[in-house]
Amino acid sequence: MAKIRVSTEGSLCRVTLDAPPLNILDIEMLGELREALHTIPREVALLIVDAAGEKTFSAGASVQDHLGDSVQTMLALFHDCFRILDRAPYVSIALVRGAALGGGCELAMGCDLVLASERARFGQPEINLGVFPPVASWQLSRQLPPRVGLELLLTGEPVDAVRAFALGLVNAVFPQAEFDARAAEWIAKLQKQSPSSIRFAKRAFRLGQPDDFAQRLETIERMYLDELMASDDANEGLAAFMEKRTPEWKGR
Repeated sequence: MAKIRVSTEGSLCRVTLDAPPLNILDIEMLGELREALHTIPREVALLIVDAAGEKTFSAGASVQDHLGDSVQTMLALFHDCFRILDRAPYVSIALVRGAALGGGCELAMGCDLVLASERARFGQPEINLGVFPPVASWQLSRQLPPRVGLELLLTGEPVDAVRAFALGLVNAVFPQAEFDARAAEWIAKLQKQSPSSIRFAKRAFRLGQPDDFAQRLETIERMYLDELMASDDANEGLAAFMEKRTPEWKGR
């Protein structure tokens, strides 16, 4: 794989986004990510999702891939990754050292647990381009108080690691210089547990949560492709971004 690295040791697997400095989730990377997630060995109990580079976990999906017919391919690949994570027997842990924006934030929030460095930022800036984040619109309505989640969707403004921790979006925040060591210590506590018991515990925990993610995501995906992407403002926002100008909204 050119943009994804995978390593497995016993019951621990690590999947690394490897296209620094921004780790853009383009069609090529998403295809590799889906393949990596689809082929996680059955004995794995813990999956680490991290990224190359110190400043950016991922700046999100490729804007270029939102244009023309590419958007359908991109969304299908991206959403397949979340469907796999949603029904995975293992516990997924995102390690976020820097900015997790747009699809990068969705990917981090799509993991069961999140560890962040003090320099991490989380945000969904899609609204600035005249679109919205399909997965995050579901995630933030479940993971945050409704008004806070809606605020993040509507303003596009990121939150820093401290606020993300206070909101419950991340499990722990570590100093940047100590992040790798502290995260490894945190994960080591889980590695001491029985791999099979970890899988059972996650399975039991999920029974207490809404089990409608796949259905809801399909509905949101159709809204995005059939309605949003047919609107003047969505196309204007994307075009303005590519042309590096201020969008002129028409309200339709």
